Amino acid sequence: MASLLCRGILMYPPLLNYAAFLRRKSHVFYCTMSTTEAQTATQGSQSTQIKISPHRKKKGLDNILKDYEAIIGIETHVQLSTLTKAFCCCLYNYGSQPNSNICPVCMGLPGALPVLNSKVIECAVKLGLALNCKLNLKSKFDRKQYFYPDLPKGYQISQFDVPIAYGGHIDLDLPVEFGGGHRRFGITRVHMEEDAGKLLHSGNGSYSQVDLNRAGVPLLEIVSEPDMRNGIEAAEYAAEIQRLVRYLGVSNGNMQEGSLRCDVNVSVRPIGQAKFGTKVEIKNLNSFSSVNRAIDFEIARQALLLSEGQDDQIVQETRLWEEGSQKTVTMRKKEGLSDYRYFPEPDLPGVTLTKDYVDSIRNCLPELPEVKRRRYEKMGLSMQDVLFLANDVNVAEFFDATIAKGADVKLAANWIMGDIAAYMKNEKLSIDEIKLTPQELAELIASIKRGTISGKIGKEILFELMAKGGTVKGMIEEKDLVQITDPAEIEKMVDKVLLDNPKQLEQYRGGKTKLQGFFAGQVMKASKGKANPGLLNKVLLEKLNATS
Repeated sequence: MASLLCRGILMYPPLLNYAAFLRRKSHVFYCTMSTTEAQTATQGSQSTQIKISPHRKKKGLDNILKDYEAIIGIETHVQLSTLTKAFCCCLYNYGSQPNSNICPVCMGLPGALPVLNSKVIECAVKLGLALNCKLNLKSKFDRKQYFYPDLPKGYQISQFDVPIAYGGHIDLDLPVEFGGGHRRFGITRVHMEEDAGKLLHSGNGSYSQVDLNRAGVPLLEIVSEPDMRNGIEAAEYAAEIQRLVRYLGVSNGNMQEGSLRCDVNVSVRPIGQAKFGTKVEIKNLNSFSSVNRAIDFEIARQALLLSEGQDDQIVQETRLWEEGSQKTVTMRKKEGLSDYRYFPEPDLPGVTLTKDYVDSIRNCLPELPEVKRRRYEKMGLSMQDVLFLANDVNVAEFFDATIAKGADVKLAANWIMGDIAAYMKNEKLSIDEIKLTPQELAELIASIKRGTISGKIGKEILFELMAKGGTVKGMIEEKDLVQITDPAEIEKMVDKVLLDNPKQLEQYRGGKTKLQGFFAGQVMKASKGKANPGLLNKVLLEKLNATS
C-alpha cells in the first residue's frame, strides 16, 4: 500500500515541523510501491491482441481506412507563467530540487486554506478572448476527486459546470507541404485548475518517488470540439495553441518541460454514420510529431478492428503512446464524470468579472498569430514565408521592426528565412540572442540595393554582425568594402585576367562558353569581391566575345 507523507505527519507529531523534515531529507520524500502495486497503479500495459485474418491481409490498410472516418478532439493543458502557484505563495521553477518549493497548501495538510492568485484569472480571460470565446462573468471552482500518489489532497481544484470561458474557435493554416488550406476548429471550453505533483519512477520499477514542486501550479485546460479528422490537423491545432499562448505571454508552451500537454481523444466510425464511435484517450505525447503519429496509429488500430467486426474490442480507455515501439498500449480504464464526484469547492469564493475588467484586458491584447498571418499575406508574401515568420513571436517582431525601418518586405523575409535562420540553427540561438539588430539588417539590405556593396560582401558583413555586433556603415568603412562601380577600373582587372589565362581564353572562344564563370571568379578574386557583378559580367562578355 502506498505510504503517504500526510499519514506520517498524523502519526508522528515531530514531523509537523515539515520544513525541518524536508531539509533533513534534502528536500525529498518518498511514496513507495512494490513492483506488483506499481503495475496495479497503471493497470497493465498490454495492448489488446488483434487476430489478423487472411481476409485482412488481402485487403490493404489504405483500402480499409477509406471506409472509415476519424473523430478527434484534444484537451490541452497550459501551464501558466505566473510567479507563484495558483492557491499559495510558493514559487515554481522547472528543474528545481524535488520538494524544494512546497508548503502546507501544496501538500494538502489539514487546515491549510487556498487563496486564489489573481494573475490566473487575468491569463484565463486573455486566453478566452484570444480563442474567440464567450466569458462567464460569474464562474466557480469545483473539486475533482480521484486518488493518485501525486495528488496529496485526494482531489484537484478545477472548474466543472461553469467554466470561465466557452464556445470559441481557433483559425489556422496548414503547412504547404501538408496540402495547405485554412481550418477553423471549435473550442468547447477553457477552465482554470491546478496541476498535480510528479512521480519519479525508479529504474527497475520497484518504487516511485513523489515530487510535489508542481502540485498547485496553475493550469488552463482548453477543450476542443471533435472537429479534427487526422493526425496532421490535430498536430497543427496543438502547434497553434502553443503559438497563441506564447504570443499572449501567458505560458512558455515548452512541451519538453510539460508546460503544454495534450491528451488526444480518438474515435472511428464508418463513413456516413452519424453516431460517434467509442472514444479512446491517448496520453504521453511529448511532441507535435508524436501527436500526429499516435493518432494515425490509433485510427488504423480501430479501423482494423471495426473492419473485422471486433468493435467490442474497442473500449473507452486511456492508452499510452510508446515512442520506442511506435504504438499505443492500454494504461487504464477511462473514468466517467460520475467517478470524479464533482462538487463546488467550499474553500474558495466564486469568480466575478466586470465588463470594465474584461474590456481593459481586451484592449491590451497583442496582434495574434491569425491576424498577423493575414497581414503578411496582404504584403504579398507567399504562404510559406507567412507561416515561417508568424510561427515565432520574436521572429515576427524582428521582421516587423526591420520593415518599419524601410527595408523591402520580400528581401527582409528572404534574409531572415535564409542566412539568419541557418546561423541560428547552427549556433543553437534564438533571434533575441544574436547581435544583429533590425536597424542594421534594414541598413544592410539598403546598402546592397543601392549598390554600395555586393550581395557576397553583404553576407560576410551579416555573419560578422550576428556574431559580434556593430554597424553596417562602420564595417564598410573599416574594411574598405565599398563596391567597385567604375567601368574603367573593372575593365583593367578583366584585361589582366584574360592576359594571365590565354589557354582558357582560347578554349572559351573555341566553344567552351561555361568558362565565363571561371573568368568572373578570377576577377572577383582580384577585386576581393568588391567588383559590381552586373557591370563585371557586361565588361567581361564584351571582352570575351571581341574579335582578336
